[in-house]
Amino acid sequence: MTCRHRPLGRRSAAAFARWFWLPVALCALPLAARADVWGYVDESGVAHVAHEQVDSRYHLFFREPPQPEAAELAAPASSPAPDPALEALRRTRVFQRVFAHPNVKRFEPLIETEARSSGLDPALVKAVIAVESSFEPTAVSPKGALGLMQVIPPTGARYGVSADRKRSVEQKLLDPMTNIRAGTRYLRDLLAMFEGDRVLALAAYNAGEDNVDRWRREHVGIQFGETRDYVDKVERLKKLYRRAYASQLGY
Repeated sequence: MTCRHRPLGRRSAAAFARWFWLPVALCALPLAARADVWGYVDESGVAHVAHEQVDSRYHLFFREPPQPEAAELAAPASSPAPDPALEALRRTRVFQRVFAHPNVKRFEPLIETEARSSGLDPALVKAVIAVESSFEPTAVSPKGALGLMQVIPPTGARYGVSADRKRSVEQKLLDPMTNIRAGTRYLRDLLAMFEGDRVLALAAYNAGEDNVDRWRREHVGIQFGETRDYVDKVERLKKLYRRAYASQLGY
């Protein structure tokens, strides 16, 4: 369901571009065994991110700790200790743009409620929203995908969103609760359809379930480059959100 969207609110193009660019840049980083992230915010307020120090302007603001040894994995679980890397990240301007934008905090309780109602990880839902709409509730794509989770009207109708005398399906899908409820249920059903394979479910959310089902039957993998990038972006942001949850780091 991902494509370029146009917000319907009064946010200026320049302000929206500055805020929107960082999640896109962060998600564009190639996946690596260690998810080190370097970045800086320039004089115009634009955030720049890379997986290595490109030049002296870049500072390390996130370093994933080494994976635990087998003995550590077998040890009894205990309360998570604060994550120094994430605590340091919290104090950066980059963090403010990735995690602490007002819309992230505004919609977080709704994301938690609807994600858990559908049996989904809230970090996964938050990552999908970040990639789909950058937390812009009035986002509308040229193909008619709407709202935070970029739900198209036929999908909304599948999950009970119907027009009435006051509002059309499109208007209802711009309501954050309606949108997230439909989007999370669709993602839940895609996970069931693809037997819990999150990569295929995310690919189907982006490229359509029929395409992904055909690719699976033909054993050809994901055929759309845009969809491969989409899955990578969601997976990367989910990982960062999960680390923040595990470290009890507030947004």
